[in-house]
Amino acid sequence: MKLKPVLISSAIYLALVGLGVLFAPRYFGIGAVPPSAPPALIAFLRIFAGPCLGIAVLNWKARDAAPSPARDAIVLANTVGFACVTATDVWGVSSGDARPIAGAFLVVHLLFTLAFVLAGRGALRATAGAHP
Repeated sequence: MKLKPVLISSAIYLALVGLGVLFAPRYFGIGAVPPSAPPALIAFLRIFAGPCLGIAVLNWKARDAAPSPARDAIVLANTVGFACVTATDVWGVSSGDARPIAGAFLVVHLLFTLAFVLAGRGALRATAGAHP
């Protein structure tokens, strides 16, 4: 699997999530965020927009990066991040505590995790070959 399409698609996905949480947290969190959510909860949710947008930019900028230890770190960080989100999705869906759309997010996050694992394996091999 090629790394560039994985970085591009994850950048777009994370940008959409970040913008959704930042500008429309009640709508984005429908089923999880009550319509009468206190302003402190909305402010708390918006905090998560920053990391999502930052990683989106990082992935977008790294899409054409040559094999390097820095690119390997980006791939590893994305793999860990998406795997953690997938694990929390599994936990929420299997316990029945998650909102109904969580099953769809579980599939998306699992696919990103697998894509980064597969693309990352190829990227790591390329890095190993690039640095004798």
